[in-house]
Amino acid sequence: MIDQLTIFLPHALMAIAIWRLVRREDLDDDPALPSRKTLFRKSAEGSGTGDA
Repeated sequence: MIDQLTIFLPHALMAIAIWRLVRREDLDDDPALPSRKTLFRKSAEGSGTGDA
């Protein structure tokens, strides 16, 4: 029983830590890159019909 617990407990804690890291919102934000909103706005501005 002790052997199974010593294997299960660290793996369970690592899985919880990885799950919490993956679920973080700021993980996808890179300050060196433009934001998604800026990229979406630029692509929407450039997709006009061409009637200018």
